[in-house]
Amino acid sequence: MRLNEVSYSDAQPVDGYGEGFFRIGGKVHQGAVLTSAAGTADWGGLADGEPLLALAGEIDVLFIGTGSEIAHIPAELRKPLEEAGLGVETMNSPAACRTYNVLLSEGRRIALAALPV
Repeated sequence: MRLNEVSYSDAQPVDGYGEGFFRIGGKVHQGAVLTSAAGTADWGGLADGEPLLALAGEIDVLFIGTGSEIAHIPAELRKPLEEAGLGVETMNSPAACRTYNVLLSEGRRIALAALPV
């Protein structure tokens, strides 16, 4: 079996998560987060669409983690994101973190906005 080291370019992988936090690139972030090649920042949750819209043209797919359970995101958030040309995939936060890491390791243009579990 051949093993290859994974390179993440400028973006940082999600190293872990737990009740109320995410560990991204070795740093712990409390609450909801937004991470992409542009960096990692606190996120205001589903009512905070502006930082997500700012990623238009920089990424192809945005993963939205809805916490411990999968839930639909509000149409007031989804519609402007899709109109801006962003692919939006919604799933629970653990699945969103895993999917983000896999596609990040492939060099894809992606971002993750996640609510804590």
